Amino acid sequence: MTDWIVFWSVIAIALAVDFTVSRTTGTRRAGLWSAVWIGLGLAFGGWIALRHGADAGVTYVTAYLLEESLSVDNLFVFILIFSLTGIPPDLQPRVLFWGIAGALAMRAAMIAAGVQVLEHFHWAIYPLAALLAYAAYRMLRGEERQTKLVQKGCALCSSWLARVMPIHPQLAGRRFLVRRDGRWMATPMLVALAVIEATDLLFALDSIPAVFAVTRDPFLVYTSNIFALLGLRSLYFLLAGVIRKLRFLRIGLAVMLLLAAAKLALGGMVEIPPLASLAAIVVIFGTAIGASLLFPATGKTCTHLDEINDVKPASSGCEECLKQGDQWVQLRMCLKCGNVGCCDSSKNRHASAHFQSTGHPVMRTLQPGESWKWCYVDQVMLK
Repeated sequence: MTDWIVFWSVIAIALAVDFTVSRTTGTRRAGLWSAVWIGLGLAFGGWIALRHGADAGVTYVTAYLLEESLSVDNLFVFILIFSLTGIPPDLQPRVLFWGIAGALAMRAAMIAAGVQVLEHFHWAIYPLAALLAYAAYRMLRGEERQTKLVQKGCALCSSWLARVMPIHPQLAGRRFLVRRDGRWMATPMLVALAVIEATDLLFALDSIPAVFAVTRDPFLVYTSNIFALLGLRSLYFLLAGVIRKLRFLRIGLAVMLLLAAAKLALGGMVEIPPLASLAAIVVIFGTAIGASLLFPATGKTCTHLDEINDVKPASSGCEECLKQGDQWVQLRMCLKCGNVGCCDSSKNRHASAHFQSTGHPVMRTLQPGESWKWCYVDQVMLK
């Protein structure tokens, strides 16, 4: 009981302080809070070692580092979700705070269920090991599928949330809901939050069985999960600009999942010391990052820069939507002729339709606070 009291006391104090400054998103603040959360996570491992022995402390740290490493993959999805829903940087901390808060309760239920299943049905380790092996394969081969699932969930007009309640396509400050014409409507903030919760469920199906390969102590599994998750928000703002440059990161994470699958399936026959598991995680993660820095990807380049003109928007809204008496606020402008079309989250997708009919390759967002450009032909984002 004392362990849980200490854990929740530390979490409550840190969350209270973090929430009071959650509106700021600078790199310096993100770096400071990333260090704070990682420091708390590791310090808690030291406290466990003092109370329960060195092996328990090493086991916790191993589980924490494994979960923290696998959580980095969430950052790719966060970038995609915020890009598709048009959430500006100053509102992203609020969405992530509540998204991660919701994940705390969801993961508690999943861990409790997983522990009970493994205690009563030993054979369940083999389906879980197979699930981890499949997750490793999906991480290596399924990035395109993952992107399509997120794109479908973020489409403001056709997402699953749109079937539950009407969606107001325009942001309303920091609000998740807005009342229009006598009815409550979801804003893009709520769409982004719903997709974050849904994708975290998918990530949890990979990461929780992986931690079970390290330990089945529910306290160690849950606390390592929570400390890793709570540091994820600050880590996103620290690494969002460079995460895509870590080209070998997914390979390293896939290797971790494969090793976890083997350890889970062979745990009854092969005894692996906690320090060996910890060393393997540190070496694999460090090697993936080091290789990414030493051998950076050349990356795609846009070959249509000569077709970009100095143009102004031809209209104040989507030209085709205005003709139909419709209005859409997330707009893209053709950088060759100035045509303004609605984004791919709309029901009509007139920006993409303009490219398909004219072949003009580059569009620029007209969202407030954004300036990114996209080349449809070369499939590359321009700054």
